[in-house]
Amino acid sequence: MNSLDLKQELHNYINKGDDKFVKIFYEMAKAYLDQTSKDKMIEESEEDILKGNLFTQNQVQETIESWKKQ
Repeated sequence: MNSLDLKQELHNYINKGDDKFVKIFYEMAKAYLDQTSKDKMIEESEEDILKGNLFTQNQVQETIESWKKQ
């Protein structure tokens, strides 16, 4: 089955499912997408670290203080 077929099949399952099924499926899909987003952010952060794109503690503190003044 290709991706388009799978999406259609998922739509069919959702349309046939009761409230409990839909809520469980929603929570599962949401958790997966949230985790995927977090994994991407971690990967990007690790790349920044390897490239030396870092801030010192003092730089971070100065940035926070500047936010407080706004």
